[in-house]
Amino acid sequence: MSRLPLRLTALALGVAFAVGTPSILLAAPTAATAAPAKAALDIPYERFVLPNGLTVLVHEDHKAPVVAVAVWYHVGSKDEPTGKTGFAHLFEHLMFNGSENHPGEFFEPFEQAGATGQNGTTWLDRTNYYETVPTTALDMALWMESDRMGHLLGAIDQKTLDEQRGVVQNEKRQGENEPYGRVDERMLLQTFPANHPYHHDTIGSMADLDAASLEDVKTWFRGYYGAANTVLVMSGDIDVATAKAKALKYFGDIPAGGPVARQAKWVAARTTSTRDQMDDRVAQTRIYREWNIPGRGERDLTLLDLAADVLGGGKTSRLYQRLVYKDHLVDDVSVGITPFELASQFVLQADVKQGVDPKKVEAAIADEWAKFLATGPTKEELTRLQAANRAAVVRGMERVATKASQLAEGQVYLGNPDAWKQSFDWNQKATIADVLKASKSWIARGDYTLTVVPTKGAPKEETVAGLPAGTRPADIPGKPTTAFTTTPSDIDRKKGVPAVETFPDLTFPNVQRGHLKNGIEVVLAERHSVPVVNVSMQFDAGYASDVGRKLGTAAFTAAMLDEGTAKLDSVEIAKQRERLGMGLSSGCGLDSCSVGANMLSDSLTPSLDLLADVVRNSAFRSADIERVRAQWLAGIAQEKTQPTGIALRTLPPLLYGEGHPYAIPFSGTGTEASIKSLTAGDMTAWRSAWLRPDNVRIIVAGDTTLPQITAQLDRVFADWTPPSVAKGTKSIPQVASQAKPRVFLIDKPGAQQSLILAGLLAPPTTVANNLPIQTMNSAFGGTFTSRLNMNLREDKHWAYGAYSFMDDALGQRPYMLYAPVQTDKTKESAAEILREVRDVVGPRPLSAAEINKIKVNDVRSLPGSYETIGAVLGALSENVLYGRPDDYVATLRERIEAQKDADVQAAATQLIHPDALTWVIVGDLSKIEQGVRSLNLGDVQVVNADGKAVATK
Repeated sequence: MSRLPLRLTALALGVAFAVGTPSILLAAPTAATAAPAKAALDIPYERFVLPNGLTVLVHEDHKAPVVAVAVWYHVGSKDEPTGKTGFAHLFEHLMFNGSENHPGEFFEPFEQAGATGQNGTTWLDRTNYYETVPTTALDMALWMESDRMGHLLGAIDQKTLDEQRGVVQNEKRQGENEPYGRVDERMLLQTFPANHPYHHDTIGSMADLDAASLEDVKTWFRGYYGAANTVLVMSGDIDVATAKAKALKYFGDIPAGGPVARQAKWVAARTTSTRDQMDDRVAQTRIYREWNIPGRGERDLTLLDLAADVLGGGKTSRLYQRLVYKDHLVDDVSVGITPFELASQFVLQADVKQGVDPKKVEAAIADEWAKFLATGPTKEELTRLQAANRAAVVRGMERVATKASQLAEGQVYLGNPDAWKQSFDWNQKATIADVLKASKSWIARGDYTLTVVPTKGAPKEETVAGLPAGTRPADIPGKPTTAFTTTPSDIDRKKGVPAVETFPDLTFPNVQRGHLKNGIEVVLAERHSVPVVNVSMQFDAGYASDVGRKLGTAAFTAAMLDEGTAKLDSVEIAKQRERLGMGLSSGCGLDSCSVGANMLSDSLTPSLDLLADVVRNSAFRSADIERVRAQWLAGIAQEKTQPTGIALRTLPPLLYGEGHPYAIPFSGTGTEASIKSLTAGDMTAWRSAWLRPDNVRIIVAGDTTLPQITAQLDRVFADWTPPSVAKGTKSIPQVASQAKPRVFLIDKPGAQQSLILAGLLAPPTTVANNLPIQTMNSAFGGTFTSRLNMNLREDKHWAYGAYSFMDDALGQRPYMLYAPVQTDKTKESAAEILREVRDVVGPRPLSAAEINKIKVNDVRSLPGSYETIGAVLGALSENVLYGRPDDYVATLRERIEAQKDADVQAAATQLIHPDALTWVIVGDLSKIEQGVRSLNLGDVQVVNADGKAVATK
């Protein structure tokens, strides 16, 4: 279930495995015996089992006044019987539609309490629900989770089932409407036997979803949603004693449920190669190749993960080196694993260059595969990847929600919350011989190859039977649950959800400022939760700096920065990043470009050396430009096959008008013509004008101090002086509202959905009433319970989601209404969007309750919004870009609360003009055009994916 657009044996009660308060424990090294890179990692926890069989895990981390709550049910789509595909996921949706003691939307109390990161997901082996709440709202969260676990069936009726069935079916349509969106279903059918639990995908079939009855879903609940089949995790600002008491109070009276049989592990490895082909509305041929490999908890899975990284884990990998750099056969290639409980998948994916014979690609892959299977990885490859893996583990332990998921995953799948440690140890101790042996065992034979080829018309409808049944191992009988007992509760659930009376205050680091010797300003927020330092070099540039130049110059040049320096080629840069455990990124938005580095504290010095080299000495070599150019053009072609990509390329030029700095595809990728003509000289000239020391501010957050980081930055940037050419300047003119509405239709034959995107221009982010504008948008279309989404998703169930949103900008912002809807409801959906737009500035203005809901959520979610170093850096970067004071975040609560209802409604009147809307609708025009024209939304024009007029019949 998605809220927004925009992917390891239980013990007796009270028995502890580990208890502690730190977020993450790293054993302190001694000077004589250990280096920081070898420090032990830990997520301390205590595990206990309630009398009813519910397993509870508690992890203490008091750095922020929030608690992550995660409820994992050991049931997924693999448990669905024949003819009931999609049930696990459908039921997940039903769990958000109210319970016996809380009818209505599950999200509402959480929005009132300021919850963050709330959602639910279903996968092959499990269903999970999670949210992070202020510490004072923990009782509310546990009441809500326990009410839907123990008191749900009376709240599910035929109307609710039909509503969520429709939503799920639109989720399926939305996924399959994307390029390559039907691959996963096809691959599971063709790689697992017909009687294997993984033979079908999680979303299920339309026919099975249509056939789902009320009794079917209730039977599903009774069979799998008992306490003994569930793991509850509380991670964050909570102590073990309190957690035990609350778990028993809210969950103790829920029955254990019956025994749940488990399927035995069944890799179903194949011994012969098989081939398949399908067509799709895609920009280029893509080759997939899959092997079935061992499931979770198996050492070989960890070793094969390393093999995948060596073969296709980025530009340092062997296949990338061969197919992209050397032979120029593909635009991209990757190899990775998808881990599951019974078996896992080892998958290669290669995007074939236009004009290249896929057979040549396969021959090159076969050659590199044979070389790898002959000798395995090199010592250098292994060491580098192990360092990168350790850095990723360290970073992943900052968020309490991430740690909750890590513990739950180990307990659910393997009965051991510390299972991640075993996998990590296998990774760090793996040898060349280990990886080679596992690779020869599992990826030397039995591959399935699927080639997806482009078609201009509607994709061919095919019925694929898939593999025949195999010899399935016997299921493992479920453990008896008769010994479990419920504990009577003194909660009167008829009184409703516990009120949240108090809320913690936000704690945001003090903002410190300094300057380098050459005048560059440094902005710092210290945060010592994990040994990580994040740096962002923010240049006053952005897509807007393309004016007078070729579209895409800014974004393309920024992307080229780490593709080679005077001393290092692009591969060596990537290898150094992996050795250092460093993240390095560069890119642009509308008004700025940035180069960012995520660095481990113990490798800060060499990491900053690499950052400075990339920023100051980018080489723009011809071979690198041509390689990236080809990938860039392929990316543009891919955008023009994605419904949202098409709309976001088309709408901005229509809103702003030709020549405006923002009248560009909002991906920033430019056009084919501009990118084809871009030269090294163009990039050098742009860099000289914009990427310079008198046009940058360095923003830092993390495990450092101002004197420390200033000295380090001075070491690499103090001698950086501006070039002799003039610094770039920008002008962002004001654009008048459209005099009348317009409609632009783009044909996508065979589309299962229509993408509706309607736009207006909003004031800049820097306006005085920006907060009321944001509050208005959140109430109208920016949250799950906003008007747009409740109408098109929850009431009509014509869409998986419908929202409104704005991109921040120094000039007028695009304000967009977004709804991917089922094809046969395109006309009706557009009419509903227009009605909502007219109502909010007409007969049905935002109510005091709607406005207050957003305000309290915005205030109460503040403590959980800045838990991570990355979130702190993001806030600092926005404040610097939009000229906000250093205490902006610290004083945000007072300003949010001070908003008057009249000011929020005035923002709606100021911004929303129904007769100035520009509509872009992407879909199968043979099915939707007549209906859309009959609405008389405005003048209608049919255009192509480039926004150019198309002659109509």
